[in-house]
Amino acid sequence: MPERRTRRVEGSHLKVIDLFAGCGGLSLGFRESGRFTPVAAVEKDLYAAATYATNFGEDHVHWGDIADWVKGDLPEADVVVGGPPCQGFSNLGAKRDDDERNDLWERYVDTLIKVKPKAFLLENVDRFLKSRQFEALRQETMPGGLLADYRLDYGILRATDYGAAQLRKRAIVIGTHRSLDQVLLPTTQLATEAWRTVKDAMGDLTARVHWSKVNLPAERTREVFGVVVPGGYSAEELHITRRYEPMSRKRFRDIPYGGNRFDLRESLQSPCWIKHKTGSGDVMGRLVWEKSSVTIRTEFFKPEKGRYLHPEEHRALTHHEAARLQGFPDTFEWCGTKLEIARQIGNAVPVELAEALALHIADGLQGA
Repeated sequence: MPERRTRRVEGSHLKVIDLFAGCGGLSLGFRESGRFTPVAAVEKDLYAAATYATNFGEDHVHWGDIADWVKGDLPEADVVVGGPPCQGFSNLGAKRDDDERNDLWERYVDTLIKVKPKAFLLENVDRFLKSRQFEALRQETMPGGLLADYRLDYGILRATDYGAAQLRKRAIVIGTHRSLDQVLLPTTQLATEAWRTVKDAMGDLTARVHWSKVNLPAERTREVFGVVVPGGYSAEELHITRRYEPMSRKRFRDIPYGGNRFDLRESLQSPCWIKHKTGSGDVMGRLVWEKSSVTIRTEFFKPEKGRYLHPEEHRALTHHEAARLQGFPDTFEWCGTKLEIARQIGNAVPVELAEALALHIADGLQGA
């Protein structure tokens, strides 16, 4: 993997708790900063929790409902981080304000009340900052609120401004205890020509994937939390493709470098594409070596879902390539089925963004 641009700072380690941890993108960034040690993580999904445990250790991971975990004895921590599930108010979802997943942020608040960290970090989709959930959170930091001891700074950050090769925008909220100097959001704004590119992230990988390699090694299993799960799989083992229908492969061959569905000859277009000549230019789109990638979502292996075609090969991204674009090193191991691992990759926070935020928060808390 190309050498990552990092600013590792030596010093005493701060303790961090990761809520809704997924496979551990935030924890990895905080650990890679050289300033933090993960002391607890909570994840309800078995395969994601197994991936986390494989890479960080099973001893501090709670696999299960955060509502049960928060009732117990919680470890001390300097910082609490996490991103409550966003599907309830994601732009890709139905935007239901009564979705029960929207209320999981309340368990985040319960954790803050019990742990009393110096600071906390909350990340989510950009629309979160306009949701009733965020407004309720903000109100709790007012006098008399449950989080009155904290003050917030918040905004939208681009992962490309912090070393990621992916143009992913996230809502970031930093809360700082009022007894300390406030940690404000970082203000880095890189020129687009300074952004890392697709080539920077995955240009060293073997582009050609053998079409017979479509499955993970079936015999590979491990026991985590007393349960046997598929894995752990190496990054190289994730460099596999899927079986495409002949029509799909014809379409892929017809799309030029940097092109998309609008470049297809009419005989290869679906009826709905023929009727709709406008709309997203990312559908069936090819990535470009010289630019950052689009947001890596959970279905990056489906070209019809976005600009996920390899820049040169006639296929979608492999799981390995998607993990690289999310900032995961090749030493990271994965547990679960192909579909579950894809979800873990797509739901993760870009590791470079997480690391930059960790360094920023650690610097802000220095001497606290």
